Amino acid sequence: MMASPRLETFCCPNRDASTEFVITFQPLFFSAICIGSAGLSLVFSILQLLPKRRGYRRLGQYPLPKPASSSRILFIISICDILGCTGIIVRSSIWLGLPSLVRGINVANNSDVWPEVFCVGSAMWIQLFFSASFWWTFCYAVDVFLVVKRSAGISTIILYHMITWGLAVLLCVEGVAMLYYPSISSCENGLQHAIPHYITTYAPLLLVLIVNPTLFARTVSAVTSLLKGRQGIYTENERRLGTEIKIRFFKIMLVFFICWLPNIINESLLFYLEMQTDIKAGDLKNVRNAALITWFIMGILNPMSGFLNTLAFHGWTGFKVDCSLQRRRELAWDSASTSAANVGGYNPIVGSTLLYQSHVQEAKNMTGKNMTGNGQPASDAISVLSEGSESSTIEIHISTEHRDYEEIDADGESLGSSARH
Repeated sequence: MMASPRLETFCCPNRDASTEFVITFQPLFFSAICIGSAGLSLVFSILQLLPKRRGYRRLGQYPLPKPASSSRILFIISICDILGCTGIIVRSSIWLGLPSLVRGINVANNSDVWPEVFCVGSAMWIQLFFSASFWWTFCYAVDVFLVVKRSAGISTIILYHMITWGLAVLLCVEGVAMLYYPSISSCENGLQHAIPHYITTYAPLLLVLIVNPTLFARTVSAVTSLLKGRQGIYTENERRLGTEIKIRFFKIMLVFFICWLPNIINESLLFYLEMQTDIKAGDLKNVRNAALITWFIMGILNPMSGFLNTLAFHGWTGFKVDCSLQRRRELAWDSASTSAANVGGYNPIVGSTLLYQSHVQEAKNMTGKNMTGNGQPASDAISVLSEGSESSTIEIHISTEHRDYEEIDADGESLGSSARH
């Protein structure tokens, strides 16, 4: 079972013919596929988010300057995907393990309400968290655009919480209430009755598919202008950083299109079948086959979106989980000085420092010039966008850190010379 409004429609005993067609086609095999896909996604998503030992990039290992709301949004998206996968695993497991409970859903005016309660509750759980993931993905595109154009500080995350969770809960409850009117056991028939439910389900999905590419494109354009303004020229370093940010946005949208476009195709096919007088007609065979194929593709790709999102956000972070609390506290302090010793592992500190070494002197000499419109350092804004990429984890931010280290060293040298005199 995956993130489809057909899950809620299935809870109606008098469900439409197209929903009955896909839900009842090899239900045990389909549930097994969903469990396998959701289980893999759940395990690897959690593995991606766990702290890693030195030599691997770790989520939160390198403190980002404000505004860090974009990094928090990526983490929340992953949490929503994990919770959605958990709902898919529970629902599909019950489908496999308790077939009598599933059969109780098909009985109209059944005195036992638990089959319907489980059906509706599990479907709403899955829809709520995947819908929230869509809204958070949209907020991420808005946030990175605001970071570059103006600023979207930590306080903005509160507004995002209100928007995403408020809209997700509101649309989920409203859609389900319209679908199950006047009651679950006697849902109304007809497309007009189900359309509001499908609109509330697919509205955030379509919003991300249509609006996010535009916002990402404008953000990349703004980053390019911002980088050119640093020295008045567009060097290879700036071009490489702009390319890294563009690739990261492309990977995010690519994962989204691959995982969720089959839902729109499948829903279009099922609506077409639903408008026919007889969906079992011979001339509709190809449409039925296409609907079943996209239905099983959804069962695989919808749950896998969680893991694929973490790959798009952070890349592969490795298997070496760091379970030491003390070491985690020390990482933020000594990573810059000890990461150079890791020859065999991935070393973002050294690589990014060498790649963007030319920005260190620039950051010292142009502190007044490298500001966004509201007085925020441009390096701080860009570092949020590039956090998590393989070759530009903290690139611009490193120049700011090196500037601080040089100032500390200079103060230390002046104090030493004063003491000698």
